[in-house]
Amino acid sequence: MSKNFEKFKRYYEEGLWSKQKLYNVVGKRTGITPEEYEIITGETYIPEN
Repeated sequence: MSKNFEKFKRYYEEGLWSKQKLYNVVGKRTGITPEEYEIITGETYIPEN
């Protein structure tokens, strides 16, 4: 798991972060992986072109 996975998961679950905010940190240096996004949201990560 990424360094911030648990923290970002908690932010999302507590309503502090929207799905869009979580999407925005996927692939960033201190963010999460596409797979972790899917674990947290239950939705498939689809990268923007």
